[in-house]
Amino acid sequence: MEKTYIFGHKNPDTDSITSSLVMADFETKLGNTNVIACRLGNINKETEYVLNYLGIEAPEFIETVEDGSNVILVDHNSPKESIDNLDKVKILKVIDHHVIALNTSYQLFYRAEPVGCTETIMYKLYKENGFAIDKKIATLMVSAIISDTLLLKSPTTTDDDINAVKELSEIAEINPEVYGLEMLKAGTDLSSFNIDEILHLDAKKIDFKEVQSIVAQVNTADVSEVMNLKADLENRMNEIINEENLDLFMFLITDIVNSNSQVIALGKSALLVEKAYGVKLEDNTALLKGVVSRKKQVVPIMTENA
Repeated sequence: MEKTYIFGHKNPDTDSITSSLVMADFETKLGNTNVIACRLGNINKETEYVLNYLGIEAPEFIETVEDGSNVILVDHNSPKESIDNLDKVKILKVIDHHVIALNTSYQLFYRAEPVGCTETIMYKLYKENGFAIDKKIATLMVSAIISDTLLLKSPTTTDDDINAVKELSEIAEINPEVYGLEMLKAGTDLSSFNIDEILHLDAKKIDFKEVQSIVAQVNTADVSEVMNLKADLENRMNEIINEENLDLFMFLITDIVNSNSQVIALGKSALLVEKAYGVKLEDNTALLKGVVSRKKQVVPIMTENA
């Protein structure tokens, strides 16, 4: 049986990493035993907290796979966020909760739902196939859902996410509020990262119509700690804008306690932020009240106003 590589997006978050592990388990239960859970980037501290809690290793790091290989994509489908030779491999399946950006010349299994987290879909797949969810898999799943929905407070949260967290928490034998807050706080520690690493922890290239952009995001329990780095962050953001010929770089500092985001916006299209949110950028920054979700509160709003 040929190898099948399972991986999430570049700059992986907790959903991306756990989904690769859970999907590998799911495929094994389906009878596809030659599967390899992989990652396309470094583990962040939040995900490290989850893996350490379970005492398990991170998925194998890869940069690419051989042309013609079998792959399964989780938590992404955009070629911009995947391996460079995605057009030269055989995509067997996609499990995702993002906007569809993938085109293929062949049929494949594609499961996408407008839920808060890929793991919510994986939870459904286990239930639909009658597969038991053990404590480890439940912990991986519920950790990702808590992460992507910011403890079910994000506007991306659906009833399906809420129901999944309730059942998975019971299987995992955790209190989602207590465990979840500790996990989220673990992910906000930026002390060991340099400026470039902070800007790339969770960064995605997004085009708002003709506006070529990067939207990066970090979660924090203390916005002022991150804002103390503002001068250095702006210097590196400007360098990236020049290196990648961008029109806009948005850096969202998301307050997990108060559910707001402080944005730093640079580039020739920075004023698009003012137009989209009705705010005034002062010294390149503004408070975006209630904004915590890049997918639901940034991409559609910025695109509509571009």
